[in-house]
Amino acid sequence: MKNNNNINKERVEVMALFGYEMTPCEPLSFKRIGDSRDFEVTDLLQTTVKFAGNVAVHIFDVMVGKTPCRLEFDASHLYWYLTKA
Repeated sequence: MKNNNNINKERVEVMALFGYEMTPCEPLSFKRIGDSRDFEVTDLLQTTVKFAGNVAVHIFDVMVGKTPCRLEFDASHLYWYLTKA
């Protein structure tokens, strides 16, 4: 699903581990909607939280093999987005 505010924003399904050690959430893999392939997250580079009013967006900079990607979790709508691929 494309978003008019950001052409490179695509909704994805994410398998994540919650409550692990010092990282409260860690994405493990993701799948694009309509695609059967799983993309394994090989490295978690950085996590940040951005607030827009009362809405928190959790941002995960990850590596998928040798490709850097950014996954965002919209805590208000409980959606995951791939914002770089």
